[in-house]
Amino acid sequence: MSLTMGGGPLADDAPSTVNYAVDGPHHALYMSAFPRRVRAELAGLDVLDSDRGYLVHETRLLPQLYVPTEDIPAAMLEPSDHTTHCPYKGDASYWHLRAGDRVVENAVWAYTDPMPAASWLHGLSAMYMSAADAWFDEEEPIEGHLRDPFHRVDTRPSSSLVRVSLGDQVIALSSGAYVLSETGLPNRWYLPPGDVRRDLLVPSRTTTYCPYKGRASYWTLRVGDREIPDVAWSLGAPLKDGQDVRDHYCFLHDELEIAVERK
Repeated sequence: MSLTMGGGPLADDAPSTVNYAVDGPHHALYMSAFPRRVRAELAGLDVLDSDRGYLVHETRLLPQLYVPTEDIPAAMLEPSDHTTHCPYKGDASYWHLRAGDRVVENAVWAYTDPMPAASWLHGLSAMYMSAADAWFDEEEPIEGHLRDPFHRVDTRPSSSLVRVSLGDQVIALSSGAYVLSETGLPNRWYLPPGDVRRDLLVPSRTTTYCPYKGRASYWTLRVGDREIPDVAWSLGAPLKDGQDVRDHYCFLHDELEIAVERK
């Protein structure tokens, strides 16, 4: 997303509305300093602790944190025979991660002899997010991935009339919705609960997590004998970027019509 996805300047669907050309490969790499301390814990022990990290942005991929190799304790690393090859960065060597009795195989990798075009990766290592029990951006827990500093989420109150329908059945109707604009994604409309036919919605077991907005709970629509799962979501305990739309409903489903009338 941001620089590397959704039409960003390093995406493979980069915009044509520019007065410059990128003189380089179709697959782009860009490394920028991450401004805060990042920690990872496994079995209650710190397995990564760095305030010298970098985010590597890569076409079609989410940004990946790399830190100086010495910021991952060497005593917790065991060499692995596993290797991978990236045509843009080179050959990656891997290490198993051991914390107490816990071992995570091939958890850490590094380009010990990177390709010339990515020589700045020398001396840096990366760790899979799934390899640790917990991650922290300063003291804030991280889920999913680190927030991309080039990614934005903005919410604005709107006077537009938003109608959500299933055929002739109106599910929600609001002129007090918020429009949420997120980098690389279409606008989403969040409707206040009083403008939603909540008697037609039942909780779903589905949840998703956004590092910018927080955890979303989903809702199933029941109209007569029909049941359509996961037609809407809401944020009950949002992160900072989702505070304005707390407990509002956002609808998105192929069987629904979402009409927006500007006043």
